[in-house]
Amino acid sequence: MSTNPHNHQMNHEQENHMSHNHSQHDETSHMSHDMAHMSMTSPGMASMDMHDMKRRFWWSFALMIPIIIITPFMGITLPFTLTFPGSIWLTAILSLILYIIGSKPFFEGAKNEIKARKPAMMSLITMGLFVTFWYSIYALIVNQLFHVEHIMDFFWEFATLTVIMLLGHRIEMTATMQAGDATSKLRALLPNIAHVKHGNEIMDIPIATLKNDMVIQVLAGEAFPADGTVLSGYSQVDESLMTGESQLIDKTKNSPIISGTINGNGTLDVRVTNVGSKSFIGQLQTILSDSQDKKSRAETLADRVASYLFWIALAFAITAFVIWTYLRGVSAATNIAVTVLVIACPHALGLAVPLVIQRTKSIAASQGILIKNRKALTAGNHLRYALMDKTGTLTTGQFTITRIVTYDFDKMKAISIMAALDRQSTHPLAKSIVNYAKSTNAPHQHAQHVENIAGYGVSGMIDDMHYLLVSARYLKENQVAFTPLTDDGSISYLLRHNQVIAAVVQGDTIKDTAKDFVGHLVAQGIQPVLVTGDNTKAASAAAEALGITDVHSQVSPQEKIDLITQYQARGDVLMIGDGINDAPALAQANLSIAIGAGTEVAQASADAILIADQLPKIITFLSLIKHANAKQIQNLWWATGYNIIAIPLAAGVFAWIGLMINPMFGAIAMSISTVIVALNALTLKY
Repeated sequence: MSTNPHNHQMNHEQENHMSHNHSQHDETSHMSHDMAHMSMTSPGMASMDMHDMKRRFWWSFALMIPIIIITPFMGITLPFTLTFPGSIWLTAILSLILYIIGSKPFFEGAKNEIKARKPAMMSLITMGLFVTFWYSIYALIVNQLFHVEHIMDFFWEFATLTVIMLLGHRIEMTATMQAGDATSKLRALLPNIAHVKHGNEIMDIPIATLKNDMVIQVLAGEAFPADGTVLSGYSQVDESLMTGESQLIDKTKNSPIISGTINGNGTLDVRVTNVGSKSFIGQLQTILSDSQDKKSRAETLADRVASYLFWIALAFAITAFVIWTYLRGVSAATNIAVTVLVIACPHALGLAVPLVIQRTKSIAASQGILIKNRKALTAGNHLRYALMDKTGTLTTGQFTITRIVTYDFDKMKAISIMAALDRQSTHPLAKSIVNYAKSTNAPHQHAQHVENIAGYGVSGMIDDMHYLLVSARYLKENQVAFTPLTDDGSISYLLRHNQVIAAVVQGDTIKDTAKDFVGHLVAQGIQPVLVTGDNTKAASAAAEALGITDVHSQVSPQEKIDLITQYQARGDVLMIGDGINDAPALAQANLSIAIGAGTEVAQASADAILIADQLPKIITFLSLIKHANAKQIQNLWWATGYNIIAIPLAAGVFAWIGLMINPMFGAIAMSISTVIVALNALTLKY
């Protein structure tokens, strides 16, 4: 495939085609987003609608207030406790409503965890809710109806546990944006219909009904609905979704076509070769989905701690029940087993991580980075490699003039002539020349009879002289004598009456902050790696300018994900990119950051988005998430540390020396732990 260094103009009709093409997907995209909302990322957690979670939280909070006011805490009447005849029955009714409203998300999550044979946070919360509520109902019946003995209820603990857990998960859902809609954004790159040719007739059909060997017609500005081969026509195609590069590719008879790419200003007849899941977009969706699923299944530290605590509490409770049944009978044994499970209720554990996530997200946002995946907080500790895309990531992704060469001709006049020829064009190369002319105050010239030379450039009349601004291919095919330039980038030649009088070199420029950023990575022991779909010459030039020695060029999206996997075998990988072709690699990497000015698909696939156009902010972000991870670990210790002592004491392990914890002290310790993790999260600073 050849790249055209100077494309012909795109008219308003093309722009309308493209606008229509994108608008066809607006409704689908919005529906997908609304249905997706936010989802919990724990392995066994049921997907929950953010609005539903919000409603459940506020209803539960409203029910909790009267419960904690009219119910003693662990049998103790607090200063604000307001009891009255029948208050315990009102408490039971309110608690039943709270149980129905507030516990459903956790029971669904626990069900999924048990199915996956990985009981963790949801299972631990569910166990606490189930035990505190139903044992309280049992205590109510025994105390109020049978008067056999007084058994302490846990309605107060049940209500606060429900609300605190809903709060923790609401915080986490708010702080974690849904990344799973990247595949729907890929689907939005395709049109809804295809123009199928039947002889001289054209019929519009849904792309889902496209079959191999059908002949389709793709108009100017439209996206290709499937992979194929050009049968007739000429156009230039934007293949940046595959290569990441903004140069347009010439397409003539027998040229390959990739689904999702955008046709230029010509009409092409294409024979379909791959549709659906076998097309380029379909394969990209599969790769992206697999990578995201694998990453979402990765177990977090909080999940592991909850899993251990679940099994420990269950083991101690069962063992204590068996032993104490033998020693003191079923009633006493039940009280002891329930006390063990109540003490294990994860009030603090449920807030330990969400509070740190929320705090970290707030600090990162103030520095121009949006955190999307909570697992980003634990992925920055052991990074060894930073794989980076070139165009749009380390470079501006925009063409600028790097050199102008003249042959016995005035430089400023050459600039003004080129700008006059390109002024009507919307192509990035043409805009670059026009903007350069403005910035250099080149004399304004007016071109007449401007014409597009398909596949080569543009021509026009200025002051009764005929000028051409064309590619080297035009000069070679028309046997025009010239000395070819060897600069890296797109080169166009200015001709007057078929004689070369000037040449302009245009290329992508490296961002001002890129070199400092690479230097900071090296200083932190992270090896920078350049991974790009661009050609070897351009990749090597950029790498040399930035001081990067490890370079991979002309890399496809599949090859990018293969490279990520290869590097991951040697250490944790950070991936930074902005294009659709970077999306699968972003999803696969241990930690991924998308450039804010990049594509929606890349942003949906990444763990974080760099909104500020300052690459060194990523270094700040890496430092922040390291500190945040330390805070998470501290909070997990505070949240579970008391259980190391409280659970064995509650189970009666040390009863032989007179040590056996009262449930009240366990609850107090649990409350103190909750306050500590909240305050500790707030101490995280920029």
